[in-house]
Amino acid sequence: MPVGVNPCLSLAIARLSTASPEHFAIWVLQAPLPGAYVHHDCIWLEELTQQWLAWQQMFSVQNQPHLPVVHPLLPTFPPLNPETSARGYSGRLMQEFGMSLWRWLFSGSIRNSLAQSRGMAIGQSKPLRLRLDIRDPNLIPLPWEIMQPEAGKQSIALNQQLLFSRTTNDVDPLSSVRAREELNILLVLGQNSERASQSDDLLQLQQEADILIQAIKQHPIPGTPVEHFSAPVPARVQPLIQPTTAALIDALEQGNYNVFFYAGHGIPAPDGGSLLLSKDATINGTELAQVLARTKIVLAVFNACWGAQPDRIEQRTIPRSSLAEVLIHHGVPAVLAMRDLIADREALSFIETFTEALAQRMPIDLAVAMARQQLLTLYKFNQPAWTLPILYMHPEFEGELIQSIDRGITELPTILPSHFDAPHPVALLRSLEDDDRVWQIRGGLMRVGRRPENDLVISEQWVSQKHAKIFCRETGREPGASTPSYFLEDDSRYGTFISSAEGWQKIHHQEVVLQSGVQIKFGSLQGQGLEFAIEVE
Repeated sequence: MPVGVNPCLSLAIARLSTASPEHFAIWVLQAPLPGAYVHHDCIWLEELTQQWLAWQQMFSVQNQPHLPVVHPLLPTFPPLNPETSARGYSGRLMQEFGMSLWRWLFSGSIRNSLAQSRGMAIGQSKPLRLRLDIRDPNLIPLPWEIMQPEAGKQSIALNQQLLFSRTTNDVDPLSSVRAREELNILLVLGQNSERASQSDDLLQLQQEADILIQAIKQHPIPGTPVEHFSAPVPARVQPLIQPTTAALIDALEQGNYNVFFYAGHGIPAPDGGSLLLSKDATINGTELAQVLARTKIVLAVFNACWGAQPDRIEQRTIPRSSLAEVLIHHGVPAVLAMRDLIADREALSFIETFTEALAQRMPIDLAVAMARQQLLTLYKFNQPAWTLPILYMHPEFEGELIQSIDRGITELPTILPSHFDAPHPVALLRSLEDDDRVWQIRGGLMRVGRRPENDLVISEQWVSQKHAKIFCRETGREPGASTPSYFLEDDSRYGTFISSAEGWQKIHHQEVVLQSGVQIKFGSLQGQGLEFAIEVE
C-alpha cells in the first residue's frame, strides 16, 4: 500500500422499505480486510429522536424541527430541561447525544468490523479513514460528527487517528485527480442578503476578501504535531467579488484552480440550492457542479447557509438536495460546507487553520479534523461551532490535494527473489486484443488504475483511481527452497475479474495467487481483457 493511502472503512445506512419506518440497515461497503464486510439491522429509538429535538431546540435556528422518524406521541418540541440555563447543560447534551449516535451506529457486527479495521490501521501506523454513506435523507441533518464512544473520549470528527467524512455511492465516476505543488484558490464573494441594500457593499466585500486572503496565507499552525509538519506550499488566491454567472464560469475555465471557495448567501432547493453571486446573478447547485467537475476542481468550500443541509418539505427531507451531495454526485472529489449558520469569527478561525493544514500537505479529511479541533479550543465544548463544517468526499478520492513529500515511496507487500544466480521469472500482462501490447511487471510490483502515476493506466469508467496491485512474493518456509509467486491484490470499488475453470471469478478487496495464463479484467466484464504470463529468462 503506498505511503499516505490510509485503510478505509465505509458504512452505509438505509431504511428498510419492507419493515416499519423505524427499522434501518447498516452494512459495510469497503473495509481493509475481507472479514470486516458485515450487515446489521437496527431500530431507531424514540430516545434518539427526543435527544435530537433537544439538540435542535438548543442549537438550531430553524423554527420547524426536523424528525427523522415520526413517533405517534412525540411532542413537536419537548419541554426544556430545568437545567437548560445552567452552565454546561449544552455540553452534556452534546456528549450524551454523541454517545447515543455512536451506540446506534456501531452495534453488533458493525462494532466488531470497526475494531478489526482500527487494529489493521494501528498495525500499519496509519489513521483509519471512516466514511458514512447516509442513504436515508431523513438521517442526513443529524450531527453525526459528534459521535463519541464514551464520556471523556474524543468525538469522531475531532480524532486525527479516525478520519471521518460523509460520502455517497450514487456518484459519477471520478475523473483523474492530480495532486499539485500549490494551493490555487478561486475566492468568490457573493451577495449577502443581510446587507444587500447597503451602498458600500462592494467596499465591505473587498475588505472581507483581504481578511480572508490574509487568513489563508498565515504562517504554519502553532503546535502542529511533528509527524504532520512539512514545509508549507505556496497559496495563490484570486478574489472574484459579486461576479455574473458568466464571469464565474469564465474564471473557473481559465484559472487552472484546484480549490473553489465561496462566501455569501445560499438558499436551499431540491437541485442543490442557489448561491447568490450578486443582486442579479445566481447559480444553482447542479449548474455549479457541472462546471466544477469540468474544470477539475478538487476541493469546493462553502461558507454559506445550509450548504450541507438538504431541502425539506415540512418535517421531511428531499433526497439528494443539499449542495454538498449534488456536487459529490457530479464527480467533485471533496466538498466542505456548513450544516447551519456559522459566525464570521468562527468561520475565519476555521478557514485559517484548515488552509494552513492543507498547505502542510495534509490530506483533506485530516486538515478538517485539525481545523475543527481549533474551533473547539477557541470556542469551548459547549459551543456547536466545530460541528458545523461537514466534509463530503467522493468514494474513490483519497483526500490528497497537495502532493505529499513521500509520494512514490512504496511499502511493498513483497519479498523479492533472493536466488539471483538461478534463472528468475519475468511476469507480464499482455493484451488479448493486440499481442504487441505488453506491460512487463518490473521490480516485482505493478500498480493498476486510472491515475497517471500507475504502472498500467486503464482509462475506463469502471476502473478505480488505484484499482489493484500485482506483486511478487517468495513462498516456502526455507529460504533456499522458496519459490517466487505472483499475487493480485484488489483495492477497487467494483472489483477485478479473473478467469477460472468455472468461468469468471470476482475478486473484491482480496488477495489471490496468479497462475501463468490466467485472464484478467479490471472493474467490469466489459473491460479490456489481459493475460497474465510468467516467462523465464
